[in-house]
Amino acid sequence: MNKTIRRAAVFTMLLVLSLLVRATWVQFYDGRALADDKNNRRNAIEQYANPLGNIIVAGDAITGSAQTKGSDLRYKRTYTDGRLYAAVTGYSSQVFGATQLEGVYRDLLDGTDNQLKNPLDTVTDKRADPGDVVTTIDPDVQKAAYRALGGKKGGAVAIDPETGRILAAVSTPSYDPSLLSAGDSAAWKRLTKDPDKPMTNRALRQPLPPGSTFKLVVAAAALEDGLYADVDEKTDSPNPYTLPNTTTVLKNENTSAPCANAPIRVALQYSCNNVFAKMAVDLGQDKLRAMAERFGFNDTSQDVPVRAYPSVYPSDMDKSSTALTGIGQYDVTATPLQMAMVSAAIANGGKLVSPHMVTQTSDADGTVVRNYDDSPDTEEIVSRSTAEQLQSAMRTVVEDGTGTNARIPGATVGGKTGTAQHGENNSKTPYAWFTSYAKSDSNGKEVAVAVMVEQSDAARSEVSGNGLAAPVARAMMRAALKD
Repeated sequence: MNKTIRRAAVFTMLLVLSLLVRATWVQFYDGRALADDKNNRRNAIEQYANPLGNIIVAGDAITGSAQTKGSDLRYKRTYTDGRLYAAVTGYSSQVFGATQLEGVYRDLLDGTDNQLKNPLDTVTDKRADPGDVVTTIDPDVQKAAYRALGGKKGGAVAIDPETGRILAAVSTPSYDPSLLSAGDSAAWKRLTKDPDKPMTNRALRQPLPPGSTFKLVVAAAALEDGLYADVDEKTDSPNPYTLPNTTTVLKNENTSAPCANAPIRVALQYSCNNVFAKMAVDLGQDKLRAMAERFGFNDTSQDVPVRAYPSVYPSDMDKSSTALTGIGQYDVTATPLQMAMVSAAIANGGKLVSPHMVTQTSDADGTVVRNYDDSPDTEEIVSRSTAEQLQSAMRTVVEDGTGTNARIPGATVGGKTGTAQHGENNSKTPYAWFTSYAKSDSNGKEVAVAVMVEQSDAARSEVSGNGLAAPVARAMMRAALKD
């Protein structure tokens, strides 16, 4: 009997010990995972128990918080000019999570960021008062881009070449983040099923073929490699040009343009396909890829601080495909952010300052938590000599070439147009591109921009970088350069 009781006691003690071990495991190991689980409603209740911090543009909050009724989530996010700034703010929703700056700085905006806590708060795990995010966005440039894009489907980015500050990031069609902040499932369904994809950030996160704007990268590679001494040296470029190892003849849009053996300046001025396709083959895909990557292509970790989708220059191609990459086709893709970076580096004497759309974060008292303008990364992409030659050639494009719609009285403007094929055998409406830089003759302000129009109401014959994208760029540049 004693033996049976002893065994039962030992078994019971083992059960109790197992229970204690399991409870300890759940509390100290699984507990954190359960607390952080996205389906744990307590997290949302805690996050929206108080007003959130704000996202700031030019000293004014473009976000806010409003008290709810009949919900365990006491506050919901509100937006001022939500459609205008959606590509910057993203949304913060009680149900659908957070994106863009709302997502990147979620902990700072709701007060759970450890940088906001004093030592006592850290020990007690008390939530601090929320902080704010101060952006680099210039509201005038943002509005100019949004209005100029209008009903078009597209994206636009403006950058200060000297500082790397992103002055505008616009995507159209847009949406109102306020529709999602309180978890409106009907609005979510409508937006996610809309064929125009209004929640796609076309400024930062939709790479498409850049067409002839990519010729700037090819020209930079040719000058840096020494294939041609300067932009006015004649090239070895037969017209018409037959793609290597094929019978396909590459045509120029303007059949009367002086594209045979044209110098880089003239080839950019008239956007001569034969020159840059031949130049790409002469350089070879490895040298072209190296130059593209110096500008930022193939970068899978480009944060501004929103993660931008990588622009792509392909590998493992035959010579005919390499020729097509020279005119921004085949598998070359780019975002407006990427093409604005190309123009920014050229405008800044060959040096690319890392683009960023947040200047600083601060706590509830306005004390700076982190300053992003202190020492942004700067990299020399091309020599000053190459940059100055490309600037000159880009000015020719605007003054007397394919980009005349970007002219601005009282400013020096250089640019490059692009019209990229879309669909098999170019069966769909082409993409219209324009990338440029401008400098005010009076106050010295500078800006670099890129505009991509994916779809518009224009007839196919009227789709061009100069016709659709250049006027948008001009509006943005004028807003950025004004006193």
